[in-house]
Amino acid sequence: MRKMTILILFASLFLLMLSACNTSEVTKISLAEVTRSLFYAPQYVALEKGFFEEEGLEVELQTTWGGDTTMTTLLSDGADIALVGSETSIYVYAQDSKDYAINFAQLTQTDGTFLVAKDPDPNFTWENVAGSNFLGQRVGGMPQMVGEYVLKQHGINPHTDLELTQNIDFANIPGAFASGDYEYVQLFEPTASVFEKEGQGHIVASFGEESGTVPYTVFMAKQSFLDENPETITKFTRAIYKAQQWVAENKAEEIAKVIEPYFEDTALEILTTSIERYKNQDSFATDPILDEAEWDNLKDIMDEAGELPADVPYEDLVNTEFAEDVIGN
Repeated sequence: MRKMTILILFASLFLLMLSACNTSEVTKISLAEVTRSLFYAPQYVALEKGFFEEEGLEVELQTTWGGDTTMTTLLSDGADIALVGSETSIYVYAQDSKDYAINFAQLTQTDGTFLVAKDPDPNFTWENVAGSNFLGQRVGGMPQMVGEYVLKQHGINPHTDLELTQNIDFANIPGAFASGDYEYVQLFEPTASVFEKEGQGHIVASFGEESGTVPYTVFMAKQSFLDENPETITKFTRAIYKAQQWVAENKAEEIAKVIEPYFEDTALEILTTSIERYKNQDSFATDPILDEAEWDNLKDIMDEAGELPADVPYEDLVNTEFAEDVIGN
C-alpha cells in the first residue's frame, strides 16, 4: 500500500511538471529577411541550434526579397522584426515616418560582394577595371553604393570611366553576366564561388575588405514595437548574440553543416568555401552592437553615391541598449 502511494505521488508530480512545461509561455515572432543569403549565417545558426527556443521565442522566418518590400512589410505590420540594410531605415526617416524603423542588433559588418572577372587575372589591380564593361547592382542599394565608393577610392568614376549597367534585377545579375559580354560584376557568395568553380568567373577582389566596417545588414523593428515589447527584443538579441559567438568559435565546415538546410541547392563544399571567405574578412559581426563609427561610414558611403537623403543622427535610428544589456549579462 505504501509503495502504491509513493508511485501515485511520483506520477502526480511528473504530470504537474509536464503540465508546467506545456503551459510555459512561448512568444511568437514574425521575422522578414531581405533575401536568402549565407551572408546571414548567424541568423540560420540561431534558428537551427535552438537559441531562439532557449529564449522562449518561436520565430517564423519569411523571405521578402528586396529592401523596399522588406521595409514595407515591417511598416505595415506584416513582420515584427526585419533583417535588412541600415540604409532603408534612413530612407524611411527622411519620409517623416511617424514610427521609425530602429536598428537594434547588427548581424553583418562589411559589404558581402566580391569583384568577379570574366577572364583570369592573377595580376589584378583596380586600374584594370577602368574602361571595362561593368555589371553593377541596382541603384540605391548597399551593394551599388559600396561598389561605387570603392571604385572612387581607386580613382575610377563609375559613371564616366566604365560602361556601367545597373538596370538588371538582383536575381538576374548572375545569368546576365554569364551570358553577356560584361568583363566584371559584383556578386555575393555562394554565387561568386560557384562561378569560379565552373570557370564562368574569377574572384579578383573583395568590396568588403576595401570599404571597411559598415552596418550592412541589421535587425530592426518599429519604435512602437520596441517600446511595447522590450523583453521580447532582449530575448531575440540574446539569441542572435549566442549565434554570433558560436559562428566566431567554430570552423566554416561546421557552420556550413548547420545552415545547409537553408541552401539545399548548394553543395556543402561551396557553402564552406563561401563562409570561410566571409570569416576571413570579418563580415560576421561578433556582437550585435552597431557603433557610431560604422554609422558614420554608412552615411559617407551613401553621400558619396548621392543617395543620402538626410544627415540622420546616430541616436535617432540606433538603439544599442538591448545589445549592451545582453553582452553585459
